Amino acid sequence: MLIRDTTTEDLSAILSIHNDAIRNTTAIWDETEVGLDERMEWLAGRLRAGYPVLTAVVDGEVAGYASYTQWRPKSGYRLTVEHSVYVADSFQRRGLASALLTELIDRARSAGIHVLVGVIESTNTTSISLHEKFGFVTVGQMPEVGIKFDRWLDLTLMQLTL
Repeated sequence: MLIRDTTTEDLSAILSIHNDAIRNTTAIWDETEVGLDERMEWLAGRLRAGYPVLTAVVDGEVAGYASYTQWRPKSGYRLTVEHSVYVADSFQRRGLASALLTELIDRARSAGIHVLVGVIESTNTTSISLHEKFGFVTVGQMPEVGIKFDRWLDLTLMQLTL
């Protein structure tokens, strides 16, 4: 496994992982799949802002990705970021999410970030357990703030203070 900075060549595989999460999970609360142009702008925007976008590669294949961005747009939140970690179905349960999150935390520390926030659909116990393993604590739960697949979704907010 290799964790490295994302390149534009990774984006079609990242798009596939992203759209699969839109189609089949409540990890992403969008209901409409996106195209390659959107993912290119997403990458460019993160890089312009100085935020990392990481790719996990296994045997030459993109297996997952992770990034963070500013939590809220007000300047007072500039040292708090919200992160995302996604792993392709065929590569789950191999430690990739842990490796990606480890690198994100290291990058955040190096950048002087103070707080990482995880915003997780409340029934995603796998993600919640992953975050707890890294010392994230649940700081809030918001019932029925989203809807997908014709059901209300609850949101769990988790925080790691560096």
